[in-house]
Amino acid sequence: MLDVLPIFSGDDRITRLFTLVPGSDFEADALSAIDALGGHTVPWSEACDGTYDLVVAASPKGDLSQLRGPHVLLPHGAGFNKSIPHEGSADSASGLDPAYLRRIGHDDTPIALHALAHPHQVARLAATDPPAARHAKVIGDLTLERVLTSAPLRDRYRASLGTGARKLLALVSTWGPESLIQQHPGLPAQLAAQLAHDEYQLALVVHPNERSLLGTYELTERLAPALDAGMILPDSHEEWASVLIAADALITDHGSAALYYCAAQDRPIVSVHRGGGELIPDSPMAVLLGRIPQLGRAEDVAETLRAYRPGAGHAAAQAAFAPPGDAVDRLRTEIYALLGLTPPAHDVAARPLPLPAPAMRVPAAFDVHVETTAAGFRITRHPAGKALPGHHLAVEHGAADEQLARSAGLLYRRPLPASAAPVDLAWTADGWTRHALSAYPGCRSAAALLPSGECLLRVRGHERMYAVQTEPRPERGQVVRIDPAVALSAVHARLLSPQPAPESRTMLNCLIGERTFRIVLRPATDTEATHVI
Repeated sequence: MLDVLPIFSGDDRITRLFTLVPGSDFEADALSAIDALGGHTVPWSEACDGTYDLVVAASPKGDLSQLRGPHVLLPHGAGFNKSIPHEGSADSASGLDPAYLRRIGHDDTPIALHALAHPHQVARLAATDPPAARHAKVIGDLTLERVLTSAPLRDRYRASLGTGARKLLALVSTWGPESLIQQHPGLPAQLAAQLAHDEYQLALVVHPNERSLLGTYELTERLAPALDAGMILPDSHEEWASVLIAADALITDHGSAALYYCAAQDRPIVSVHRGGGELIPDSPMAVLLGRIPQLGRAEDVAETLRAYRPGAGHAAAQAAFAPPGDAVDRLRTEIYALLGLTPPAHDVAARPLPLPAPAMRVPAAFDVHVETTAAGFRITRHPAGKALPGHHLAVEHGAADEQLARSAGLLYRRPLPASAAPVDLAWTADGWTRHALSAYPGCRSAAALLPSGECLLRVRGHERMYAVQTEPRPERGQVVRIDPAVALSAVHARLLSPQPAPESRTMLNCLIGERTFRIVLRPATDTEATHVI
């Protein structure tokens, strides 16, 4: 609804009122979403007393016939893929069910327009309810228009999420007993433990019905292990679509959100749907799920994603959406004709999606696995406690739990914000690293990260401090940088190895996934050691 209503923007002849048809198990959160936007809501009993120039509904369910005025029905979701057991007609697509469509269409509540997204949907409606099909027209999908309009903003969305050069793996869950969140509740945490933090970022898109059923607090508590590892849980209104645009790969159940992802790009997508009674055969989602790999264990996710063959997602999207581009104009023309009004002279376009919010919980302690190879030091980091212990525990001082700090092999401190104190007190790099090694007797190395990206590191038992600088990696016209804390783990491993400590400037390679980064390691100067941090 909120994707569609901007077709009236700038028209002071139109007043938009919102009401909620009783009977939904999820009505509280629906009203909260409208209230958050400042929409004017009307109680159902009051709404039923009025007569309206137009009644716009996103579902035919409920007693819509009590709202007097010509009705416009809009699809929500993509493709009419599901049949909800024990609801309406058996095996009928939710949203096209004659049992609900026949409840409206009386003289005082005629269906003036049933806006659909694909010619096949009109044909499906005609096969089950010929009278209803007389008012059906192919308009397109306005949510898809927003997704496609926003696709060029992919880099901005990724920057907002803090994705960087990592691969963003999104999971999408519909609602109900066959959904990902109910069938595979442990999958987000399993993936968070399996995937290296510096190579992958996770996001979970949850259907608003499922969020409403559990409540945000309950949902976040259930997902705490994955959220603590940095997983993103986007808002259900608009952010979910921004995250799909930003994603590099998708794991889906039988919910239709995956079709928007497929329409926007042809990137890997795999399924965790195990069958059931909801998916309608030959629907667009059934077409998609029949052509993409199925994920078994979380440990096999990278291999399963590689098994995706380009083109499968595009074919499913073509079955769900008519060629996009003019859905906004089509719907605006149809609705203003129903109102008997001339549209305003200004154009109306699909609105770009907003920037998604970053992860609320950023890991500050890592189990670091180090593999020494002929090419350099391969570093693989997992948030502490999510995977098996590695070569060392690397902890950000002041950001992680103090118990983790006391167990750290490598303790590092990031730059602090500028002080507003009239008389300031600050550590030098030399002073803080000496203090850290004294205060944390189990720590082997302590380091200060500077705003420049350079690091100053002291190793227990070594006379001098070391300066550490990572060189950026050029890549197809772009530059890839790593978190300096990753370079510190490579240097920590090097200086604790049997090799002699470097007496002068030396180079070592840090391997992260398929990338190699060059690190400059040298003894720090006396001036650098007194750098204020």
